Amino acid sequence: MDAGWAGLLIAMVGVAGTLGAALLTQNRADRTKRMELQAATEQRQEERAHAEELLRAEQTRQWQRESLERRRACYITLNTAARQYLTAMTNYAFALQRGEEVAASRGNLEAARLTYRDSYAESQMIVPDAVLRASGTAKSHLNAAYGKLKQYGAEPSAYADELSALENELHRGVWPHLGSLKRCMRSDLGIDD
Repeated sequence: MDAGWAGLLIAMVGVAGTLGAALLTQNRADRTKRMELQAATEQRQEERAHAEELLRAEQTRQWQRESLERRRACYITLNTAARQYLTAMTNYAFALQRGEEVAASRGNLEAARLTYRDSYAESQMIVPDAVLRASGTAKSHLNAAYGKLKQYGAEPSAYADELSALENELHRGVWPHLGSLKRCMRSDLGIDD
């Protein structure tokens, strides 16, 4: 019976080995599959993070382009309004000196002043500090000139000498600040003179 038991024992070891090998193979296959799934998940997360980073970068570039376009439009409006305001002041001074078309020139001046005021108010919400300082300086000089012109316009005959000197004062005292404002705006837009 020893040989029978030995055969049985060998058969049992063979069956146990076969079953153990199958379980071990299955266990290794499961572990390999888990590692593959984990690697695939990590790869998807990396791809998703990269895609989100690309999207954020594109959104930032889009925001920068839109900001530049808003500033450009604001600068064009502000520059045009300031120059038209100063031109309207000059025209009103000439009208007061000549005593002709005073009411029409005053109406044009007030319209130009309101347009400038509106464009300046808009610029306060859009432009960077450097341009805001330059536009504030230009505005102060424009307002001072406007105040003098209103004073002279109340009694043009009493201020005849001041009215004749006002054109030179406008060119020396106000135009340079409008030029500085223009250069500051162009610099912000990246335009070299």
